[in-house]
Amino acid sequence: MIIDTQPHAAYAYTGGKRFDPALPTAVFIHGAQNDHSVWALQTRYFAHHGFSVLAIDLPGHGRSTGAPLGSVEAMADWLSRVLSAAGVKKVVLIGHSMGSLVALETALRSAKTVCGVALVGTAYPMKVSTHLLDASQHREQDAIDMVTLWSHSGIAQKPSAPGPGFYVPGGARRLMQHVSRGNPAKVFFTDFSACNDYANGEAAARALQCPALLLLGRKDLMTPPKATAALRSAMPNARVVQLDGSGHSLMAEQPDQVLEALFAFAADAAEAA
Repeated sequence: MIIDTQPHAAYAYTGGKRFDPALPTAVFIHGAQNDHSVWALQTRYFAHHGFSVLAIDLPGHGRSTGAPLGSVEAMADWLSRVLSAAGVKKVVLIGHSMGSLVALETALRSAKTVCGVALVGTAYPMKVSTHLLDASQHREQDAIDMVTLWSHSGIAQKPSAPGPGFYVPGGARRLMQHVSRGNPAKVFFTDFSACNDYANGEAAARALQCPALLLLGRKDLMTPPKATAALRSAMPNARVVQLDGSGHSLMAEQPDQVLEALFAFAADAAEAA
C-alpha cells in the first residue's frame, strides 16, 4: 500500500488484506537497516484476525522513498503524518529496536489515537558503541557482520528455524545488504546515530496514557533486558515478557512466541480503548 505523504511516498505492507481504517490498526515499525519484511508472520496473522495492518518502511528503507531521517523525533513526526493520511482512528504501535523508540515518540505526538504501545527488543538510552558507529559510517559490511553476530542467540546458528535450509542469521545479513543497495545514503549510520542521540525516551514513557508492553530476549546482546531499567521505572504498569533462547532478532528466532505475546497485548489494548 502506497500512502501519499508529500514530498515522498510511504510504503506499508497490509498483511495480505485490504486496509480498512474502520478496524483497529496495528502499526509495525522495523529497526535499523531493516524493512517491513521482518514482521512477515505477525502482520499476516493480525490482518486475518480483526486488525488492519500497516507494516511501514521508514523513509530510505525498503519501498518508501526519500532519504533516511536523522532523528527519532523526525521519524515519529513522519509516522504521525502517515497515520493521519491513512485515516487511522485507533492504533496499537509495535516497534522493534530503533522502531521501538519511534513507537514511543509517536505515542507522545499522537496520543489521542494510540491505544497501546509494544516495545520489542528495546532499550533506553539506546547507545551505540563508537566502534559500531564508525564501522557503519566507513565500513558498512563490517557493521552488518557485527550486528548479525550480536543480534542472534547461539541456538539461531543451528538449523532451528521452521523450514529445511532456513538460516536465520544469513537472512538478517542479506536484508541489511539489500537495504544498503537500495539507497546510496548511509542508512545504517543515520539509523544508529538517531538511536544514539535520542534523549526523550524517559519523558515520552512517563507521558504514556495507554497500556505498554516490553517484549525482550533474555539473550539479547544489542539491547539487553537490564537496559530497560529507565523505561520500567517510567512505566511501572507496563507488561514485561522475556523470551528464553532469544537474542535481539526476536521475530525470527521466536516467531510464534512473539506473535502470541503481541496479539494478546494488542487485542486487550484495542478492546479497552
